[in-house]
Order: sequence, then C-alpha cells, then structure tokens
Amino acid sequence: MKKRVLITAGAAGIGRALAESFFSDGAEVWVTDVDDAALKSVPSTIRVTRADASKEEDMARLYGEIEKTWGGVDVLCANAGISGPTALLEDMPLQGWRECIAVNLDGAFLAARYAAPMMKAQKKGAMIFTSSTAGLYGFPNRAPYAAAKWGVIGLMKTVAMELGPYGIRANAICPGSVEGPRIERVLEREAALKGTTRDAIYEGYASGTSMRTFVEARDVAAMALFLASDGARYVSGQVIAVDGHTENPDPKV
Repeated sequence: MKKRVLITAGAAGIGRALAESFFSDGAEVWVTDVDDAALKSVPSTIRVTRADASKEEDMARLYGEIEKTWGGVDVLCANAGISGPTALLEDMPLQGWRECIAVNLDGAFLAARYAAPMMKAQKKGAMIFTSSTAGLYGFPNRAPYAAAKWGVIGLMKTVAMELGPYGIRANAICPGSVEGPRIERVLEREAALKGTTRDAIYEGYASGTSMRTFVEARDVAAMALFLASDGARYVSGQVIAVDGHTENPDPKV
C-alpha cells in the first residue's frame, strides 16, 4: 500500500522538494499552500488544497477532505512557516510577532492535532516537523521566528510522548540556511538592518558552519524520507539538524 503523505506549505521551497521526493518514492502526496501561483505549478499527480495552516477552519476542512478521499494519513510533514519580521527586539511589531507565531507554531499544532486521531485509529504514523537551527541557537533580529521554531521542537517532543504508545513517531528537522528565494529575502532585510550587503550577510551565514555552506531543499527532503521510512521505525522525539554543522549561530558581519 502506498504511503499517504500530507505536506503543509508544499507548493514551493522545502515543501515542494518534500512533495516531489515523496512522490518519486512511490507515495500518494497531498499538499496545501496559500500561494495560488505556486499551487498552480504543482503537477497534476499531486493533490492540492488551498489552505492557511494557521486557520482552524481551513485545517478542519482539509482533514475532512482527506478522510473522505484517503481514509487516513500515514505521514504528516508540518512544514508551513514564514520568516517573520527582521528587527531589533525593541522595534519588533507585535502584529508581525503574532503572525509569525501563528503560521509557524499554530500551524504545526493544528496539523498535528487533526492528524492525531487518524493515526491513532490506524495505530501507525509519522509526523515530521520543520523547525530550524534558529530553534536550537536563537537568531538575533528574528525573535518571533526563533521563538516559534523553539516552540515547534517542544510541540514535537510532546507529540512523540503522547502518541508513541499508538505506534506513532514524531521528529523535527532543523534546516540551516536553505538556498532559494525565501532566504534571499531574509538576507536582503538583514543587510538593510545592518547597513551592509547581501553578499556579506551570505558569507557570514555560510562561515558560521563547519562545511562553510548553505544547504538545499533536497537535503531536507532526503532526511524526511528517511524519518518516514521503516529504517527509522524506532527514531522518535529527535531533533535532527541538516545544516552543515552550525558552529557559530551569530557570525558578526
């Protein structure tokens, strides 16, 4: 039987790499997103639903569709997230804080909350949460993002403990800086805040890792495939960084 895989924010970036990798591995894949253009670009072989991961009504509707169509879900990739504002703590807007927490942390909670009864009924399942190295070390000028990603790890640990007796595993992947449009926006904002260049910020981030590099979305997807596989059948409650080994989370630029 094919694995039934749900990926929130799966139409672009890391989510798209997850979707394509699971599909290539033989799974049935369903993705959500709020980016209409990105959703239109998803191949017809993958199911799509426009849904905001931070809104309960959207997630309730999504899981109702999944129940009718698939009858359950085997793998959840709770991947929805936004970068949030870039600002010093005293300049951080409350609304920006709340929006970042809502998508990154509320979104992960809602995805897991609605998946849990389905997985408990079938007595198996894997939940994979996308956190960040910001959830391990903190992230200057990105307080809401770091707080949300730390929260995702706490959520994952609790999910692993609650659902482990039902044969359900939960793990978190912490990507480092991932090549792509999203990190480019982060680099530009931080460069503006620090009065320097995008390239200087890029080099600072890369030099903070042992391997002196950014990673790619496909590297995160490869880890997710492993965590969803039988090869990881007793891997649960773990936080796994895919980052080239962060040595210095706050390189001075």
